[in-house]
Amino acid sequence: MMSALESNFGQTPSQTVGPYFAYGLTATQYGYDFDQPFDATLALDGAAGERIRLEGRVIDGDGQPIFDAMIEISQPDGEGRYPRSVEQAQARGFRAFGRCGTGTDAQKRFVFHTVKPGAEAPGEAPHINVIVTMRGLLLHAFTRIYFSDEAAANAGDAVLQSVPAARRPTLVAERIAQDGAVTYRFDIRMQGADETVFFDI
Repeated sequence: MMSALESNFGQTPSQTVGPYFAYGLTATQYGYDFDQPFDATLALDGAAGERIRLEGRVIDGDGQPIFDAMIEISQPDGEGRYPRSVEQAQARGFRAFGRCGTGTDAQKRFVFHTVKPGAEAPGEAPHINVIVTMRGLLLHAFTRIYFSDEAAANAGDAVLQSVPAARRPTLVAERIAQDGAVTYRFDIRMQGADETVFFDI
């Protein structure tokens, strides 16, 4: 039973997740002298798969890049495998998880160095799982990155096909090959007519 004192106050308002998460979770990137377990490099020596650079910006409803967002990604290696232990990750040269803040890049980008993932299971298209954390969000947001050069696989992916056709392009990264290096470009739009599709997980 609620006491008279308790009944005089409303519910405590929710707090947003920022803005200090990036400093704590990507400390080295922001110049702090304490260690962090993960950074923006997922693929080390010996990682299976095509080496790629994944880059993009987090865009607000006014079309402006957000300077204090943090992006986390998880993915299998080029053979569709996740490491099952620290020892396996070290042996394969692939960490499968990365973090990057947008606050130290001159263009306010996140940039990951990884490999293009293989499909995890038959019928699935290669993809990267993404978590967005930023100031103003009550909870982090979940999305996926598919690849523009995997049209046939994308057409058979049940998750991607569950998204309305007009909105599927918001989940597809564009491949850019230049000077022998491969970059996939993927902007995350938090609001607006071309808002990125986010998943309720």
